[in-house]
Amino acid sequence: MIRVVIVHQTRLIASLIAVSLDEETDIQVLGQASSQAEALALIENSTCNIVLVSATLPDNGALSLTQSLTHTHPEIKVLVFGVPKSKSLIVQYVMAGAAGYVLQEVSADRLFENVRAAYEGKALVSPDIAAAFMEQITELAHLSSQVHLDPSAYEALTPREMEVLELIDVGLSNQQIAGRLFIEVGTVKNHVHNILRKLDVSSREDAAAHLPFIKSDGGDA
Repeated sequence: MIRVVIVHQTRLIASLIAVSLDEETDIQVLGQASSQAEALALIENSTCNIVLVSATLPDNGALSLTQSLTHTHPEIKVLVFGVPKSKSLIVQYVMAGAAGYVLQEVSADRLFENVRAAYEGKALVSPDIAAAFMEQITELAHLSSQVHLDPSAYEALTPREMEVLELIDVGLSNQQIAGRLFIEVGTVKNHVHNILRKLDVSSREDAAAHLPFIKSDGGDA
């Protein structure tokens, strides 16, 4: 049985999607959430294997939730729905760990098809998006050849600094990071300063560019 949690900031829309999904004999909706925090609390107490998260969650919520679940619940497949037809945005979701995506103009039948594909570990990707993935892989390979990161640099990052770096990577400001982590903005600035110093870079963007290589080398700090 495919067990789904739906995350959408508008409860009415989430309820309508839930009704449609529940009509499918192999799909069961376990619950609905309207925010990232509510979703995480709900997922902790459920046996879901698919999280259907809206791309319209505010403050990059879909991207942040995808990254969070990828780290804490790798067994759960995240499917982002209502995605604009933007190659760069779709690549961001997949790089964050999403098992698939559903464009905002697709029909309910296509939504069901994508849910089943994600559950089975399959990816339904259009040719142009597949080409974008190849471009991203090529770009990462090129960047990898230019980046020479001493393992001791990322090993020196504290768990909190890794959290801050991951939130920088999804585009959050210091103020947004402070709100997400329930800490003072000044504390965030100190963490950012330490991250730049330890990675020997001069900008937030350069620091975030190291993240894929830190993760691939197992740097969990």
